[in-house]
Order: sequence, then C-alpha cells, then structure tokens
Amino acid sequence: MGHQEHKKHSYHLRIGVITVSSTRDERSDESGKIIAEEIKKHGHEVCGYKVVKDSKLDILAALFFLLQDCDAVILNGGTGISKRDVTVDSVAPILDKELLGFGEIFRMKSYQEIGTAALMTRALAGVCCDKLIFAIPGSPNAAKTGCEIIFEEINHMWYELHKDRI
Repeated sequence: MGHQEHKKHSYHLRIGVITVSSTRDERSDESGKIIAEEIKKHGHEVCGYKVVKDSKLDILAALFFLLQDCDAVILNGGTGISKRDVTVDSVAPILDKELLGFGEIFRMKSYQEIGTAALMTRALAGVCCDKLIFAIPGSPNAAKTGCEIIFEEINHMWYELHKDRI
C-alpha cells in the first residue's frame, strides 16, 4: 500500500496543546487558539491545553501530563536560538525517534514566507512511547504553517505507528 492509500485513513486523535512562553497566558495565546481550532477543524479533539514558562521542568511536566491521555502533543514557542528558547532542548532527549523531515519541511515553507530568518527555527517532531510530539515556533504564522504540515500527515503517521494494532 502506497503513502496515498495510508493518507485515506482517518482517525479521531486526542491532541494536546502546550504553549511555551514567559509573556503569554491563556487569554493572550493567539497561537495556542489557532492550533486548537486546527485540531478541531481536522476532526480531532483537544485533550488538554497548558501555557507554561520557558523552563525545562515546566515543559516536561506539562508534556508528560498530557501524554498520559493524548495521542499527540503540539508545543509552540521556545524553538529559536535565544537563551530562553529551551523547548527543543527539553523535548529532544525523550524522543524514541526524531522525524527530521518535519523540521526541514517547516523551514522550507517558512523560508518561502520569511526568507533566511527561517534558519533560526529548530522546529521538531518525533515519537515518544508511541505518541506523536511536535514543537513549532510560537508566532501565529508559524502555528498556521506547522498545522498545515502536521495535519497533512498526522493520520499517516498514526497509521504507521499503530498499524500492527489497528
């Protein structure tokens, strides 16, 4: 079965959202709201939502909490190169498998929108304990770009992860 056949599978996934920011809260989190809307628009369920500070401990605590009940988690924010950008550094060590192509495609699409500044994003995707994890930049445009990529392939990724149990 080719990749186009796998894309025909549709699953109702429970997806968590974590916004990593030292300046935003639930009221001012435009990117988190965009991601939640995209989750619902694509037939999935938001199984949890948290806004956490740019802290490894806060990021991992929120991630592990949501992974208990969610099939996937999308983190936004903290993927740049400043000292406070620790999302990728926090998440990467717990991944069983990293999906390198996600970051490459994210940067390619971002380059088309913002030019060479796209090289500063460390967008990341991978698998931990048979759950999908995505980390994207925190801007509203990045949330839209990230969701475009994620929801084009999430059903295919879920199928590949669980085809022996489906």
